[in-house]
Amino acid sequence: MTKTSSGPQRLYVWCVFWGVLVSLGILLGLWQWERAADKRVLLAAREAAPFVKSPTVMPEEGSELHLQGEYLADHTLYLDNRIVDGRLGVAVLTPFRDSFDQLWLVQRGFIETGPSRAEPEANTPEGSVTVSGEWQVARPGGPLYGENREGKRLQQISLTPWESTLPEFTYSGWLHAEQGDGVFSPWWEANVMPPSRHLGYAFQWWGLALAAAVIMVLGGYRLHKDSLTGY
Repeated sequence: MTKTSSGPQRLYVWCVFWGVLVSLGILLGLWQWERAADKRVLLAAREAAPFVKSPTVMPEEGSELHLQGEYLADHTLYLDNRIVDGRLGVAVLTPFRDSFDQLWLVQRGFIETGPSRAEPEANTPEGSVTVSGEWQVARPGGPLYGENREGKRLQQISLTPWESTLPEFTYSGWLHAEQGDGVFSPWWEANVMPPSRHLGYAFQWWGLALAAAVIMVLGGYRLHKDSLTGY
């Protein structure tokens, strides 16, 4: 009697457990499907991004900018642990005041430092200069392990390290310089996962959901049969 009465309860727990897994797989697949659509929109926007000379409004993501002004060399910081062609170094981050008195952050490229933890040094041209490159809108970075700033080195590129020493940057983002005065070796490229990758993940989740549904049905049938036979 005890085994027979416990049969419906076991069937209920079984169905709830696997039903949750099926629902989770479906929802995660839909999330990846939506992310694929978002990436298609983002890639289309990047491809259509304009070339802008001396902008006075917030640039679009991926825009090619051409600025004229001067570097604020004394406020240079360095993005730590960059690797280019197997060489260890830093990326040079220098604020830039353009001819309209707007304040930008310019990522000037890679310089090699090796494993040394001494403060990096980068030569910065004085006076009026020109620089061009790709605009990236600021977004939250990944997890930090400790403080972002150590001396003049940063774990993540961000506008906040300059808050106490400079006026607020005019636009929320930074220019990845590719050409111009004071530009070093490029290392950065936009990290945009292709939509096809998200679609692949979506079908994987849906495949797992289907497998879970099959297990739920077959196992549920077995438990229901056992409950009828009194096993």
